[in-house]
Amino acid sequence: MRAVLAEEKRYEEIVGLAQDAYLYGYPLTECVRTLTMMTRGIEGAMGAPVNTFWHADRLLDPGFRQVVSPNNDTLYSVAVLDVGPEPVVLHLPETHGRYYVMQCVDAWTNNFAYLGRRATGTEEGIYAFVGPDWEGTLPEGVAEVKAPTDLMVIIGRTAVSGADDVPAVRALQQQYTLTPLHAWPGAALDIGERRQGDWPFPAPSPGVRADLMVWEEMRVWMQAFPPPADEREYLACFAPLGLIEKESPYLDPEPETAAVLTLGRTAAEKGIKAYIRRALPKVNGWLYTTHLWDYNTRFFEVGTVQEEAWTGGDFMRRAAARAGLFGNHGYEAAYPWTYEDGEGDLLTGKHRYLLHFDRLPPVGAFWSVTMYSSPDYLLVENPIGRYSIGDRTPGLQYHDDGSLDIYIQYDSPGPEKESNWLPAPEGEFRPIMRMYQPDRAVLDGSYLLPPIRRVD
Repeated sequence: MRAVLAEEKRYEEIVGLAQDAYLYGYPLTECVRTLTMMTRGIEGAMGAPVNTFWHADRLLDPGFRQVVSPNNDTLYSVAVLDVGPEPVVLHLPETHGRYYVMQCVDAWTNNFAYLGRRATGTEEGIYAFVGPDWEGTLPEGVAEVKAPTDLMVIIGRTAVSGADDVPAVRALQQQYTLTPLHAWPGAALDIGERRQGDWPFPAPSPGVRADLMVWEEMRVWMQAFPPPADEREYLACFAPLGLIEKESPYLDPEPETAAVLTLGRTAAEKGIKAYIRRALPKVNGWLYTTHLWDYNTRFFEVGTVQEEAWTGGDFMRRAAARAGLFGNHGYEAAYPWTYEDGEGDLLTGKHRYLLHFDRLPPVGAFWSVTMYSSPDYLLVENPIGRYSIGDRTPGLQYHDDGSLDIYIQYDSPGPEKESNWLPAPEGEFRPIMRMYQPDRAVLDGSYLLPPIRRVD
């Protein structure tokens, strides 16, 4: 790279190229790094060996720090799958109307399929996830779902009404099963040579220094999980950065190379953070993320909506990976969030706020408001152990006309109001409203959330 950096103009171009490359590969590295951690078997962490479900046995709390903006409404069921050697069969039980969703995500963060109450109903179902190169035949009664990459993840969420409801959901979780196709009844499959180990995919070279490791991850994982065919020629333009090399160029890079990569990454990360706040529609201080996860424009399996309104710009993929990795499409769950009160000032635990609903959120399943610290977007410790509040919160008090007040502040609003208190941290915070199976009024914008008003 030293030769191409000789001229100042060329230097600026190569830094710009590094910025473009980082933006392109950022969602992939965030996703695969997270999935790698999920297969490590760390005690108390979300995850299990490949092709195995991990089930949460309780609602998440501030001790969970693996994924940004986790929900506090459902029990998670998560499985990292390797569908390259052979398909993996998922069995789903009858849930008797209970809300659940199995969100299916590929290595590039595309939500390519949904299974569950909205998409496929709550009756028993059997589905086989097959890799992009699969051309075999599945047994009768097993529905095919084609994954865009050999690596994928199922993010399952099953609604919980409260602590007393956890055992019923745990019983359902035990009926969410994964089986390799060769072990499924009626399957005729020559499995041939199989990948082995808990993490069967290529790993970055361990000798790369920490500040360049993300580029090594990008190089390895772009080759292991190629982008769509019509984008692969685009990768060739990243050759000056070493991203298409078979062997790592980052083990002992020239100082100029390291500087270029660092400058490009810094500029890209700054752009992602700015985009999150300025590109989303804002009303009453709420940023409407209804279309933040619309970047999948190619892979439409069961449960997805293949309409122009739900296939938006690709830059949103970077913003979603930063602020809400593994978020659902808006038609499955809508997630408005806000950093500001109704006057445009940053939300902070130094003040007291009121969220007043004249009209409650219109949903087919349920709604909640969850509290997160900012800028790390994690659940917040508080004296009453309440991390979200919504239509299923025990003891929630409504006014006689059906309207509702939620008190958002660091200190308790007092015993008479504590049933409606959403505790905040001392510093800045970002609440998220979640509306599961939102009504059309939410999706078309005719229903808008009220502002969070400062009251001190």
